[in-house]
Amino acid sequence: MAKQTSPRRTRPSKRNFDVQHFLESAGVARKVTEFKKNQIIFSQGDSGKTVLYIQKGGVRLSVVNERGKEAVIAMLAPGDFFGEGCLAGQPLRIGTATALSVTTIMIIEKREMSRVLHAEHAFSDRFIAHMLSRNIRVEEDLVDQLFNSSEKRLARALLTLARYGKVDRPERVVPKISQEVLAEMVGTTRSRVNFFMNKFRRLGLINYSGKGLEINSSLLSVVLHDSEHP
Repeated sequence: MAKQTSPRRTRPSKRNFDVQHFLESAGVARKVTEFKKNQIIFSQGDSGKTVLYIQKGGVRLSVVNERGKEAVIAMLAPGDFFGEGCLAGQPLRIGTATALSVTTIMIIEKREMSRVLHAEHAFSDRFIAHMLSRNIRVEEDLVDQLFNSSEKRLARALLTLARYGKVDRPERVVPKISQEVLAEMVGTTRSRVNFFMNKFRRLGLINYSGKGLEINSSLLSVVLHDSEHP
């Protein structure tokens, strides 16, 4: 007579955490909000209690000193987090976030963000990768500002807006951005930006269309071959 064996018990597998689903769907401690073009998302000095994630559109981060002079410190795109300083105990926003176009933002409460970072490895891996990428970008910006010409800095800023060099597909067309903002990003005058933008357009490196600013990958040649002194 065959020996009977009891059914083998298996442990229930832990659910797979869908990072993208979390970042695209609202919940108790997170909400999705749409901002109009040029609408303030948060202002310098506001209380910082949330982390934000860009689902669609773009965001400009800027700071203003005590004399009222404004400087653009970052241009963010879909897939970027910002406002993460609250996780490190930063009580107030150190800059102002403004929507570059119609922009959809996932707003995550600080407590929820901390919980998910500790509980879900896939999410924490993605967030760490974002922070490392942001640090590399800051270092590159510093080197760019110290050693490169204004023409080269402008070309790099435009390529950054188009996300060239990212793993995902670059955005060939980006929302139109004022020359004043580009001048703040590059650290030069509006007249210099106007001069170089016209030059880039004559060379076929950029083009203005009804959809926005078209950026050709050949603009990279300006970054690789400097043609002007700082």
